[in-house]
Amino acid sequence: MLKTEQKIHYVLRIAVAMCFIGHGAFGIITKHIWCNYFAVFGIGTETAYKLMPWVGAADIALGVLMLFRPTRAIALWLVIWGIFTAFLRPASGEPFAEFIERAGNFGAPLALLILSGGVKSFKQLFEPIDPETKVDDNTIDKVFKCLKVIGFLLLIGHGWLNLLQKKGLLSQYAAMGFNNPAQVAQGIGVFEITAAFVILIKPVRSILLLFIIWKIASELPYPHYKVFEWIERGGSYGTLIALWFATRQVSLNLTTKLLQKTN
Repeated sequence: MLKTEQKIHYVLRIAVAMCFIGHGAFGIITKHIWCNYFAVFGIGTETAYKLMPWVGAADIALGVLMLFRPTRAIALWLVIWGIFTAFLRPASGEPFAEFIERAGNFGAPLALLILSGGVKSFKQLFEPIDPETKVDDNTIDKVFKCLKVIGFLLLIGHGWLNLLQKKGLLSQYAAMGFNNPAQVAQGIGVFEITAAFVILIKPVRSILLLFIIWKIASELPYPHYKVFEWIERGGSYGTLIALWFATRQVSLNLTTKLLQKTN
């Protein structure tokens, strides 16, 4: 039977792979909106379309490597790359909430790095991350805190986009048959921002499970490339699921310490 830290490891590992394989698929497809992000560096549309498949192939390759042979070097790069690509959205004129909402993209590999003990030497960067390595209570606590912050950011970011009446979200709600998409967006925005603060202040496993189901289900109704959109957001689901496991372990550790003090 897998230990809690091993469950967290595998969840985060799959989440990272999903995120970057899904993101890479859009490079292969040559998603038009990517032209805006290349334009931040003065790269024209024609050149952008030529570069997209190469960027996409690199993302997919790194995602697959993390799935089958994870190393700290790749995880560290994906943290940097995840922050960079997410920041291109506000840099290209989109709301800053678009950056925050993608916290799972860089948060999942960051949490995996912390869980593995961080990077203590250059040589260690290229050694496979061993899921069997014993993880102490202090490390679990750090992972727990990291996952709480990432969960808070991704939910508050998505809630913020709803309150801003993001066109893509309104189109989704309209396609689902809602007569007043704007009102639906307002309600969902308030719910998600409230959920974000619940996660940050006091995550409870039963409530976390509700948020996990909500996040997985709410990312399904994309009008274009549904499968890839859902896969790309694996970092979001994985972060919340890993937090669900970590919450139990932190609670058990705290109970054990209290019992030891009592005795």
